[in-house]
Amino acid sequence: MSDTAMLVPAGRKVGAIGAGVMGQTLIKGLLSAGLLARDHVWAADRSADTREAVARETGIAVYEDYREALPATDVVLVCVKPAQMAAALAGARAAHPAPDTLFISILAGVTTAQLEAALDLPNPWVRAMPNTPCVIGEGMTVVCGGTHATARHLETARRIFAAVGRCEVVEEAYCNAVTALSGSGPAYMYLVMEALADAGVRVGLPRDLALTLVAQTMLGSARMVQQMGRHPAALRDDVTTPAGSTIGGLLMLEDGKIRSVLARAVEEATRIVDALGRSASKK
Repeated sequence: MSDTAMLVPAGRKVGAIGAGVMGQTLIKGLLSAGLLARDHVWAADRSADTREAVARETGIAVYEDYREALPATDVVLVCVKPAQMAAALAGARAAHPAPDTLFISILAGVTTAQLEAALDLPNPWVRAMPNTPCVIGEGMTVVCGGTHATARHLETARRIFAAVGRCEVVEEAYCNAVTALSGSGPAYMYLVMEALADAGVRVGLPRDLALTLVAQTMLGSARMVQQMGRHPAALRDDVTTPAGSTIGGLLMLEDGKIRSVLARAVEEATRIVDALGRSASKK
């Protein structure tokens, strides 16, 4: 494919250590976007069932032991859980990656300094935080570079995650808060959607209709914020007519301290992400 050399040099590959949901999503996104050919990507996973499923669905090489594949790999996506970091990176170190191989981590809470120390090699690192809407190509990811990462490495990472949604380059100091906001954010949205759909049922709507109304309303509202460039408060005011039904509903939400509850949810999630990162380095 003509674009392949733009992502990885000729003869080099992209590999994913960990072929769970996000590992598979990134591989499928890269293939669908035409950024890689199937013979330029591999995956590795401890689970035989996962290896079989990924090989069947993607047509790529999937390994239990990837040591022979790593030296010819240009970009390694590290898609394991934080608790598995030490073992995964010990295996990668033993496989002797090329000095210029870029490692990209999606481990929640784990800093680039921790990743560099765990690999104990001078390879460049990029830390990324995607979210689950990447599965349908509507993800939100942020990336930041480690000590040895250059602008070129960040651009490579940005292109990878742009294949499954939107990607922004940020300072690493923001990453744990981003994890709590957009990483965990889909769960908050689903809870709100469920509650609103239940409310629709409470006032007499069939459940399937209520959920359809809520999902499209949330989607359309988000698109308006993205495309119109107006503050959500201004868009809210457009809906809120004097003495109307909307202001009545909004007052009930304010009585329930919805702003405070949502802010506290993100605050608590950020605290937990911090703890995850600290515990990963002790494994």
